Amino acid sequence: MSNTVHFQARGRTVVGCTLLVIALGASVTACTGGDDDPLSAAPYDAAGQISFNGPTEAGKKADPDKPLEVVAEGADGRITDVTAMDAAGRYVAGELSADGARWHSTSPLAAGARYTVRVSTEDGDGAPGRKVLTFETGRPSTKKTLDVSFGPEAGAYGVGQPVTAELSQPVRDSAQRAIVERALKVDSTPAVEGTWHWVDDKKLHYRPKEYWPSHATVQVRSTLDGIKIGDRMWGGTAKPLTITTDDRVVAVTDAAAHTLTLYRDGEEVRQMPVTAGKPGFETRNGVKVVLAKEPFVRMRSSTVGIAEGSSESYDLPVYFATRVTWSGEYVHAAPWSVGSQGAANVSHGCVGMSTADAEWFFDAVQEGDLVEVVNSGGEMMEPFGNGFGDWNLDWTEWRTGSALTSGTPNGQGTAEQARLRPQSV
Repeated sequence: MSNTVHFQARGRTVVGCTLLVIALGASVTACTGGDDDPLSAAPYDAAGQISFNGPTEAGKKADPDKPLEVVAEGADGRITDVTAMDAAGRYVAGELSADGARWHSTSPLAAGARYTVRVSTEDGDGAPGRKVLTFETGRPSTKKTLDVSFGPEAGAYGVGQPVTAELSQPVRDSAQRAIVERALKVDSTPAVEGTWHWVDDKKLHYRPKEYWPSHATVQVRSTLDGIKIGDRMWGGTAKPLTITTDDRVVAVTDAAAHTLTLYRDGEEVRQMPVTAGKPGFETRNGVKVVLAKEPFVRMRSSTVGIAEGSSESYDLPVYFATRVTWSGEYVHAAPWSVGSQGAANVSHGCVGMSTADAEWFFDAVQEGDLVEVVNSGGEMMEPFGNGFGDWNLDWTEWRTGSALTSGTPNGQGTAEQARLRPQSV
């Protein structure tokens, strides 16, 4: 595969001046002249000074999945510049090592393209060399397939449940993201306005402008199968998904009033005294989505960084625990703090209530229902990474994460990483 010719150094005198190499084929200009100046001569054929990992045999084509590499042969020469461009005028980005011994491409090659590579070199005496290489790429030896997995599992959920799409391959390019997003179809009955948001290169969330309607049917599917996304990526399969929503259930915890009030379809159903996070362990403000219901959880402070034996340590059996963050925030039974419930915030970040109230709440809610905390001293719930904080972005912010409704999708990933702080009881 490589075209390697041994290099013979030229015996010339080095002159102290700057060499200007015009990579696209212009003449080489020196700051001094004279027949004895090595820089005054036309560039010599540097074929013997470099090796190239592209094909040299007639009819042989390069695999576009493999990076391009040019290497300086021997100890008496080095590469000074490499320019690689296809017939359409698209340049290939690359990196040249500090010693000039190796250049390699850092951007992908296109399939079915013809490339011209112009290599500038200098020998041990500083004389300039030049070599022009050409090659063609074929089809990739391995074709990447982009499969999609939708979430959550089929079933009934609360009106706050986002739809998720997990991709089997990362997609960073904005044009490719638009192709993917356009093929991920979400239809609801009744119809509502909604859009996808790129959480990171492999994950999207879909939500409507407002919460889903009560008793809606949401159908999710992909039309990516067989669609070309990029030079080496094609759409694959995705299992369609159908979920339904039940009543609109919203539980509002007022940390200053020490109450939790549950509303069903806008009507107040029940208000209960609670305790929220104390100073230093304040409950996060904002809207959260019920992630799971766990009848029993053993909560230990050591799992969230509180040293055993310290004044804040604990190891407690907890019942009727409704999870709202992955980092350990729950609404749960806290019989040890009944005396403070309705009067003071004494927990390590969770919302605690009596066992009877916690059991009632546990039975009244389901995954996808909404739990909102107001008037706490805590930070806002993260939009992503610690559960579903999607609703804490207003509609304008949400749309900026779409490749279709925003000119610049958040390529760096809008996901805020979960800040694991002590939030357990």
